[in-house]
Amino acid sequence: MRRWRVPASLPAAKIAGAILLMSIGLLFADGDPVRLALAALVATALAGWAVRDFVAPVRLAVDAAGLTVVHGFARRRHLPWATVEAISVDRRPRLGLTTETLEIDAGATLHLLGRYDLGDSPGDVARVLHSARTAAGA
Repeated sequence: MRRWRVPASLPAAKIAGAILLMSIGLLFADGDPVRLALAALVATALAGWAVRDFVAPVRLAVDAAGLTVVHGFARRRHLPWATVEAISVDRRPRLGLTTETLEIDAGATLHLLGRYDLGDSPGDVARVLHSARTAAGA
């Protein structure tokens, strides 16, 4: 079984960002409850996003039976090879940079995973998935 997970530094950076954002909100609120509430709301959302990285760090796993992907906040869904219609990488230029997204088409569902979900290049992951699918005879 091969697994791809969120890099360990990413949830720590999100928590640090939430703390920094709340600190800045406290510093610049000047007693305004709306500014403070807005800073707290955004910091809480960022912290919640980090919690997802701690609760479900493995975003994708592959074995001979198929793929396991994170679905929703932290649930996992197993996709047998027979249900996986296509595995592709979408490359798009944005702001002078090229972004890659791994797309797993399972018929009724489409799973999109980026570099920060996988901790690896989506193109490299797609090659491994294609090899695993071929080896499984699917």
